[in-house]
Formats: sequence, C-alpha cells, structure tokens
Amino acid sequence: MTTAPAAKENPPFCELHVHIEGTLEPATIFELARAKGLTLPYASEEELQQAYRFTDLQSFLDLYYDNMRVLQTEDDFFTLGAAYLRRAHAGGVVHAEMFVDPQAHAKRGIPEAVVLAGLHRAIAEVGGQTGITASIIVCVLRDDPVEDAARMLDRVLDTGFAVTGLGLDSAEVGYPPSLFAGVFDRARDAGLRLVAHAGEEGPADYVWEALDILGVERIDHGNRALEDPSLVARLAADRVPLTMCPFSNTRLRVIRELSDFPLRRALDAGLQVTINSDDPAYFGGYLDDNLRALARTFSLTADELAELARTSVRASFLSTDQKRRLGA
Repeated sequence: MTTAPAAKENPPFCELHVHIEGTLEPATIFELARAKGLTLPYASEEELQQAYRFTDLQSFLDLYYDNMRVLQTEDDFFTLGAAYLRRAHAGGVVHAEMFVDPQAHAKRGIPEAVVLAGLHRAIAEVGGQTGITASIIVCVLRDDPVEDAARMLDRVLDTGFAVTGLGLDSAEVGYPPSLFAGVFDRARDAGLRLVAHAGEEGPADYVWEALDILGVERIDHGNRALEDPSLVARLAADRVPLTMCPFSNTRLRVIRELSDFPLRRALDAGLQVTINSDDPAYFGGYLDDNLRALARTFSLTADELAELARTSVRASFLSTDQKRRLGA
C-alpha cells in the first residue's frame, strides 16, 4: 500500500470513481484467506503483485473477480470499506462515492444486504472518527445478462439500505449502454442518480448512448469521447463531468504512458474533469498518488489543482449546502 501524504498537500477532493473491491490490498487478501482456510494460487503477497501486469481491461477483471472470493461476511465488507476510507481521508479526500458490484458477490451466494450492511458500518464508523463522508453506487455488470441486473437492483432496493445511485461497469466492448435502458429507467423512478462507464475501451458511441438512452449525469472514464468533436461540444455545453483515472488508464494500456493522459486536451476543450483512483490496490496508487503524478507530469499549478478539487465537489451528488461548505 502506498503511504498517504499529509492531507494539506492537496485541497479537499471528492473521489467519484473508486471500486471498493478494487481497494482490496494484497495483505488483506491473504489475511482474509487465512481466516477462512482458503488456498490462494499465490504463495506470497509479492507473487500476487507480480500478477498485476495487465495487458487490457479483461486481464485485470479476471484477477479482480477471483480475488473477491475472500469477501464473504459483513465484517469482511466492513474491513474493506473502513481501510479505504481511512486511506482516502489521509490523502485529502473529504467525500467518496464508492462503486460496489453486488452481482459479483451474489454469484458466490453473498446477499446484497450483507455487502451493504458492512459498507454502511464502515461509512458510519470511519466518518464518525475522521469526518469523511461517503455514499454507495451499486453497479451493473454489463457482461452479465440484463435480467441479472434487474434482479440485482430490485434486491438492493428491497434491503432498505441507502444507495445513492446506479452505475454500469465491467467489460465494456460488445456491451453497449443501451442494453440496460430498462434497468436504468427503473433506477431513475426509484430516485437513484445515474452514472456509467463509457468510452474507456469502448467507442465514443457508447458515451452518446449513456447520455441519451440511459440519461446518466456523469461519464466514468470517457477518454474516447475526445475522438468525437460533436460529443466533446455536447459534454462541454451540458457540463457533464468525466470521472477520469490516470493510473488506471496507464496500467490497463488505454494509454501508453502518463504523459499521454488527455488532461490538458480535456480541460482546454472546456470539459469538467475529475481525477480518481479507480482500483488503487491494483493500479499503483490512491487519489493523492494520482494527483502528485499528474502535477509532476503536467506541471500543474496550485490553482489548477484547486480547480480540479472544486470540480470534484461540483460533480458529486452531495447537496447544494454540502457543496457550498466545501467551497464549490
């Protein structure tokens, strides 16, 4: 795990694109496996980390889902959520909107209520200790059947646990957002906020679909939107936030190196860019690590970092009063 700097190094940020299962550190994987008598295909944490040399999104997802099998009880999800929130707070995050994949756990017989109960306990405990706030966005696994997504949403709503929104993630290519229009309509009717991964490995057309068919309020990743000038103009005019993830893009070969990250291009086009860690335990760093690397690579000024922070607050699903208190 990376070491957090003092929070004062960066202005207060909201993290809007972090998969809570992607914060599962190797030490925690081994700890939970030992407690349950599970045998891992890796002899040590170091050997596991050697597997973090991904060639694309799917190579990451295969390992990501396999490692999830150590998450089985409410206490496991509490441990996972609490560790992330403490680390995020240490790195200057004041609010996190955490993605979680209930379908991935339901396949292993873990009810949605178990997952959500553990995460809510973590939010309450760490929030009470540090002041960080957090909410939960449940995500549809787009490479699973649409009927599974619909059942997941119904079961989540039936738990009675508060969730802020519905998202769309997992393997993108071949699974356009339009497949899930009915599920997103149901979520909107239930009062949930809507986001979707689009334009990471999939084409710019997927971003259009996420906007016009699903009606999302934020685009997660969105890199390939920059290939379509008319889409860039739409995103800028409507001030649709992009939750972009530099280390993730580099480790999954979306870009060759960090200097290829389209930060300047997106900002110069008037886009609402937020910076996030995605799956920090797998991609080499938390939000503050991403920010420091971007600051070095693009010579970001203190004012530019402060504006990125304000954008993250404006793009969050916090109330107007909460945003005002955070300086947005």
